[in-house]
Amino acid sequence: MRTGEVAEAVPRVVAILSSLLQRVAERNDAAAAAAAVGEEAAAVSAFQGLTKPAISIGGYLERIFRFANCSPSCYVVAYIYLDRFLRRRPALAVDSFNVHRLLITSVLTAVKFVDDICYNNAYFARVGGISLMEMNYLEVDFLFGIAFDLNVTPAAFASYCAVLQSEMAYLEQPPAVDLPRLHCCPSDQDDAGCHHKQQQQQQQQQHQLAV
Repeated sequence: MRTGEVAEAVPRVVAILSSLLQRVAERNDAAAAAAAVGEEAAAVSAFQGLTKPAISIGGYLERIFRFANCSPSCYVVAYIYLDRFLRRRPALAVDSFNVHRLLITSVLTAVKFVDDICYNNAYFARVGGISLMEMNYLEVDFLFGIAFDLNVTPAAFASYCAVLQSEMAYLEQPPAVDLPRLHCCPSDQDDAGCHHKQQQQQQQQQHQLAV
C-alpha cells in the first residue's frame, strides 16, 4: 500500500487526538522546565520515560492505528480513560516523557472493552516499542488508576466527541485563547445536564470523527 493510501485511511480522530495531546504535552513541558529551576526533581510515575521518544505523538498514534486495527471509537474511549486516569492522579501531567506510554496503555484498555476482536498484550507491546513485562505492568497500573471504571455512557461518549470536534475547529482556525489542559467535563455525573443537546449532535460528530 502506498504512503498516500495509508494516510488517507487514517481516521480524523487520530489526527485530532494527536494534535490535542501534542499541545498539552508541549505546554506541560514548558511549565515543568520553568518549575524545575532551582528545585528538586519531582517523583515520577511508571509511565514516565527517561528520555523523549524519537517518534512524534502523531506518528505514534498513526503507528498504533496501522498495526492495532482499532475501530475509531476506541480512540475516543481511550481519550475518556486517559482523562479519568489524570483526574485521579492530579500530580501527573501529560508531557513528552509519558504521553506515548499513556497512549498505548489507554488504547490497549479501550480496544479490549470496545472491540470484539483485538490483539494480545505481547503484540501491543511490540507496536508500542516497549517490553511485554512493562506493557502488563502499565495496564494494571492504569486500570487501578481509573478504579476499573471502564463503562462509558452514550452521553459521556458524545461529550468527549464534542471536545474533539472543538479541537478540529481549533486546527482549522486557532482561537485567541488556548483550550483547557485536557479535561472536557467537570465529571461524568454532569453528563445528564447536557444529555439532550449531546444526543442531537452525537451521530453527526461520530461520523465526522471517523472520516
